[in-house]
Amino acid sequence: MVFSSLEFIFIFMPVFFAVYFLLPGKLKNIWIFIGSVGFYTYGALDRPVYILLLLFCILLNYLLALGMEAFPKARKVFLVIGLLYDFGVLFVFKYLDFLLGNLNALIAAVWPLSGVQLPLASLTLPIGISFYTFQIVSYLADVYRGAVPAERSPVKVGAYLSMFPQLIAGPIVTYTSVSAQFDFRRHSLRRVNSGLMDFTVGLGLKVLLANQIGKLWTDVSTIGFESISTPLAWMGSFAYSMQLYFDFFGYSVMAIGLGKMMGFKLPQNFDHPYIAVSFTDFWRRWHKTLSGWFRDYVYIPLGGNRQGKGKMYRNLLIVWLLTGLWHGAAWNFVLWGLVTFVLIAIEKLGFGKFLEKHRAIGHLYMIFMIPLTWTVFAITDFRQLGIYFTRLFPFFGEGINVYAGDFLKYGKHYWILFAVCVLFSTTLPQRIYKKIKGSILCSVLLLAIFWGAVYCLYIGLDDPFLYFRF
Repeated sequence: MVFSSLEFIFIFMPVFFAVYFLLPGKLKNIWIFIGSVGFYTYGALDRPVYILLLLFCILLNYLLALGMEAFPKARKVFLVIGLLYDFGVLFVFKYLDFLLGNLNALIAAVWPLSGVQLPLASLTLPIGISFYTFQIVSYLADVYRGAVPAERSPVKVGAYLSMFPQLIAGPIVTYTSVSAQFDFRRHSLRRVNSGLMDFTVGLGLKVLLANQIGKLWTDVSTIGFESISTPLAWMGSFAYSMQLYFDFFGYSVMAIGLGKMMGFKLPQNFDHPYIAVSFTDFWRRWHKTLSGWFRDYVYIPLGGNRQGKGKMYRNLLIVWLLTGLWHGAAWNFVLWGLVTFVLIAIEKLGFGKFLEKHRAIGHLYMIFMIPLTWTVFAITDFRQLGIYFTRLFPFFGEGINVYAGDFLKYGKHYWILFAVCVLFSTTLPQRIYKKIKGSILCSVLLLAIFWGAVYCLYIGLDDPFLYFRF
């Protein structure tokens, strides 16, 4: 079950909140835990072991955190046990087949006549495991370093990790930032109304923008990269960039709206990344909770920028290779992480200051580079990726070919949607929304967005959230 589904909007959401607001304050956290596990169960009915996996993760890490406080001299042992288990489970489900596949390729290259092939596990990735693993690791790490005391209530730990607004696709919330809210948070009709408005905005971004502009990328993929013109290849990359942004941004806005209805203040995950003037600036704005997690739990513990420039670049390289792998178990994600590291490293050598000073050039640079990096992110097959880049840059490949005006055909169909996506990538819509929020005009617009999205869902114009696969 996803937020942009009729089941969630018209069944789960009304039932959950009806019970939630009828319950006294002391029972609300219990209901969050029960309701969230039910939400997760619906999506894992065909693999009930994944439900047990989530519950065992909660129980084990709850006990390990208590163990750190009960036996302070052995707290590092408890931390290591937790890290080995949490990252071990993530590795088995997400990266084991990637490792085995590469070992098979290596064996075939070095010892081609052996016929040795390691069997693949072929495990399906549990929904949200990348997100909830990072969350529970942050809890253990914060207890270990004394940033937060170990939580005595298993219900609060369970509610924190399984809370359905951010369970399966973030934002990544640290326990330190929300622990006080489990003990005290305000509920009011005004907050519920504001949360519903935000949820509707996110629903519109996902269903009316991401899903619709994403059809162009689907069309380009269906045609085949060998058979598209250079202009259409660039249009496809821009379309994927917009789809990825509004897909994840829309989900995050919906999650924040749902959290607000429950009395929680969840962190903002995006700050208009497509108006950035550099990649350093971009990653301060894009998926901020993931960037913050790697900064706080990888980059700074490695030494950050405190031990000289050489180690700073080493730490950045480690962070970006891990960021690439976090997104997927494929070499294109490793390449994407490496490319991002190189671009940020170049900016730290002085190019970033130039872009910050000459912001017009910075914007043009990012307009050109953002779709290129997301293309590397999108295409997992290196051969197909190479073909696509010969389409983007035909002078490096097979020459300039334009196939029957394909870009004119698709441009005529998508140009209005492109214009709307570009507009909503700026700060203008958000500034207008804040100014009119709560007015009759805003209510009318949001009703139109809501029912327009519902209609699209009803006739089947929906796609799963892209970030669910990560």
